[in-house]
Amino acid sequence: MRMLSSLVLVISALFLGLMVLLFIFQEKMVFFPGKTIGDTPEAAGLKYEDVHLTTDDNIKIHGWYVPHPDAQATLLFFHGNAGNLSHRLDSIAIFHDMGLSVFIIDYRGYGRSGGRPSEHGTYRDAMAAWNYLVDERQLRPDEIIVFGRSLGGAVAAWLAAKVRPAAVILESTFTSVKELGKHYYPYLPVSWISRIHYPVDEYIASFNSPVLVIHSEQDEVVPARLGQRLFGYAPEPKMFLSISGDHNNGFLLSRDAYVKGIKRFLQTCMDIRWTDLSYAARNQSIDPSG
Repeated sequence: MRMLSSLVLVISALFLGLMVLLFIFQEKMVFFPGKTIGDTPEAAGLKYEDVHLTTDDNIKIHGWYVPHPDAQATLLFFHGNAGNLSHRLDSIAIFHDMGLSVFIIDYRGYGRSGGRPSEHGTYRDAMAAWNYLVDERQLRPDEIIVFGRSLGGAVAAWLAAKVRPAAVILESTFTSVKELGKHYYPYLPVSWISRIHYPVDEYIASFNSPVLVIHSEQDEVVPARLGQRLFGYAPEPKMFLSISGDHNNGFLLSRDAYVKGIKRFLQTCMDIRWTDLSYAARNQSIDPSG
């Protein structure tokens, strides 16, 4: 009996220690910044401008502005939790070839941006990026599309709940860190120990802009059911685009359907009339009116 009691105490202590570690080191489990910038948009044949911003808490943020000479709109791009903006050249090229200017930033602690990453820090970074487009580039909100992939979708959702962009695109995004944590750690009281929240389900419910939710049935990082549930929280007008492939490469593996679905969404909500400048028309033989 004494041995059993000792074993229970040891297991309880280990369990408590695990929860303490998870509580303390949450940022290390969520954010995986890459500091080294690899190729620039020039590697994809695109002209770009280095942009340096200062957030409202005095953090220096780095980004790229990739203009399109006949831009239909400007896409504000929030990337996922790993690497940095230089790992998103495929996406930048796809959006640019669709006739969009692209502005992408690195969150604090990523790439050439200063500071350390945090949930509320990413929100401040997002607002600084929005203010740059509106104040410095003199763009109207109805000329800006807010896009986020994975964790970037959570950042994009926070911003879209604060401002009113022309449209919002959330790709491979979860409902909340709490729900995603329950998927990975069903045996832990995630709700109690979570300091990082990203309640995307709450943000999306307050949108005043059309929203496109994109998710793959084969997503091995963020289960497809969370993407479908997120779509359910969104108010109308909204569209859901189902793609195939893994979490990081689904947009490439499903490129035809991906481009066509985004074009259909933007044509519907922004009345964009696609021309032969579009990626799909030039390279994928997709009906540009589809």
